[in-house]
Amino acid sequence: MPDFFGHIDKSWTLFLDRDGVINKRPVDDYVKCWNEFQFLPGVKEALRIMKSLFQEIIVVTNQQGIGKNIMSVEDLHKIHDKMLHEVANSGGKIDAIYFCPDLATKPNNCRKPGAAMVQQALNDFPEVDLSKSMMVGDTLTDLQFGKQNGMKTVYLNTNNVSLPPSEYDASYLSLIEFAHAVNANV
Repeated sequence: MPDFFGHIDKSWTLFLDRDGVINKRPVDDYVKCWNEFQFLPGVKEALRIMKSLFQEIIVVTNQQGIGKNIMSVEDLHKIHDKMLHEVANSGGKIDAIYFCPDLATKPNNCRKPGAAMVQQALNDFPEVDLSKSMMVGDTLTDLQFGKQNGMKTVYLNTNNVSLPPSEYDASYLSLIEFAHAVNANV
């Protein structure tokens, strides 16, 4: 159990990746419409639990399917609107969603692990203290994003990809497992 769990209170902020953390990550594809979006098991319950533990819950997601013209910004907003509705109906919350539509090959793009999305969040939520924030993700770029911005990092191994323990502060198999671990220690 990470020692920082005992220090978490309502002044902390939770940053979450989307694909592979909240919903099933499609293999070599993108979630292009709501019918393709599948919540991972326990996610709605996890967001309900974490609502009482964290000041803000913020999603930061790379969405280069837009840059590839596979989907539109409007398609993404429709998906996110329905996701937010389902989360709220389950008693959970997500305070904001920031996304980057840029291709990975675009110079000076806004994608993780770059800091563009965290800067947007800090502009909208100036009370966020990155030293009292956690980034939960399922990829190395998520964890690098967290570390480079001074956050604690939590790796969710939802895709059966092993990453070296030096890349994260804690590891769980699912968002609900993480939520229960935090809840048991605050």
